[in-house]
Amino acid sequence: MSLQQEFDQAVADSKNLPERPDNMTLLKIYALYKQGSSGDATGERPGITDFVNRAKYDAWAALQGTSRDDAQQQYVDLIAELKG
Repeated sequence: MSLQQEFDQAVADSKNLPERPDNMTLLKIYALYKQGSSGDATGERPGITDFVNRAKYDAWAALQGTSRDDAQQQYVDLIAELKG
């Protein structure tokens, strides 16, 4: 199975985890997904009053320079760990 296929499967699996991850883990999942599918963060950083989207953007931006393959592999590994 290719890394892209494993990543796609992990994305599907992420919707059916046995329990909801904590917020920091959810941010990590989001950031790795965005980096693995879209590359480095783009667009304007959300304003200070938009807490949720600002945190998501900052988590994604923190991965700047991480290759798509690395981000996809980290995402696959994280979802596998959360599945137990």
